[in-house]
Amino acid sequence: MISAAQIRSTYDEISPYIRRTPVLEIDGEDFGVPVASLSLKLELLQHAGSFKARGAFTNLLTRKVPGAGVVAASGGNHGAAVAFAAMKRKVAARIFVPSVASPAKIQQITDYGAELVIAGDRYADALAASETCVAQTGAMPIHAFDQVETLLGQGTVGLELEGQASALTTLLVAVGGGGLIAGIAAWYAGRIKIVGVEPAQAPTLTRALEAGRPVDAEAGGIAADSLAPRRVGELVFPIVQRYVRQTVLVSDDAIREAQRALWRLLRVVAEPGGAAALAALTSGQYVPAAGERVGVLVCGGNTAAVSFEH
Repeated sequence: MISAAQIRSTYDEISPYIRRTPVLEIDGEDFGVPVASLSLKLELLQHAGSFKARGAFTNLLTRKVPGAGVVAASGGNHGAAVAFAAMKRKVAARIFVPSVASPAKIQQITDYGAELVIAGDRYADALAASETCVAQTGAMPIHAFDQVETLLGQGTVGLELEGQASALTTLLVAVGGGGLIAGIAAWYAGRIKIVGVEPAQAPTLTRALEAGRPVDAEAGGIAADSLAPRRVGELVFPIVQRYVRQTVLVSDDAIREAQRALWRLLRVVAEPGGAAALAALTSGQYVPAAGERVGVLVCGGNTAAVSFEH
């Protein structure tokens, strides 16, 4: 387990390097959601386009980086964040991504100066290749979700959000490997209801909670480049098992519609994984009870805006 005190200390360490992303208060009825006020935490405005920059900087600032630099495996966002943080800290980075990584994320990684390696079709393939590289080079691995420093960094989203929207009773968070939801859940420690949202074709946390341990799950769907790592992390699981109240599965069509709604109503461009948590509300898969004050993390925006015009 990680503690709120550790998350606060981490925030003090990384705050000069990250953005305090805004919270937008909107009328839930605008999105067809039966709540008077909906709080959207726009973490897609973070450096490198997602919350992942928090975990990346935590690793680079709190661990000793060897001369061989750092290595990361990623569906795209974590890789972009590590590449960005490494650029800022003047550290060499090699990023392994699967073939499903979006062109927008691949371009970001190379623009930040990291070495890009495409390995396999899914995140698990890229992770295996990155581990071989670490063994051969002595570089420092930065895990996308199953590492204490990564969890602490992602937990700072919760710390920041509580200061911006202290009245929340419920928070919807998209889940891939679980680093984001575990970090946030560790911060709130049961003080609000945390709901995990997963694509129906990548139910990693849902399957783990059913089994009582991390297990392999399907790894497909529209958000496969960010929310389909095959299984949640070993460090992640006990935190979510203790603090995450429930999970909700959403279809690819629901995710696409949430993307369109964000663009149409707010001119916010979210990638599929970034819009997944909102999709739980707009599709009716999660229906707030009377009096719930609901927050949603819009956690990533690394995609092409033109796709929302059609």
